[in-house]
Amino acid sequence: MDFRVKVITNADKNEIIELTDDFLKVKITASPAKGKANQALIKLLAKQFGTSTANIEIIRGPKSSHKVIRIST
Repeated sequence: MDFRVKVITNADKNEIIELTDDFLKVKITASPAKGKANQALIKLLAKQFGTSTANIEIIRGPKSSHKVIRIST
């Protein structure tokens, strides 16, 4: 399953704040430096979808706030 994500970094807490037909909007406490926000995003999505972090991949936009995520089963 592939879907688009809009990430807001340096937030107060990690949370999914909006889900639409087009994208998922997520707040992450980590900063984008050294991929920390990407790691936090993957952990949050793994917990939310009940899967391993190994099953989640950023396939587009690793250095952007707009990403495409793939969840494998």
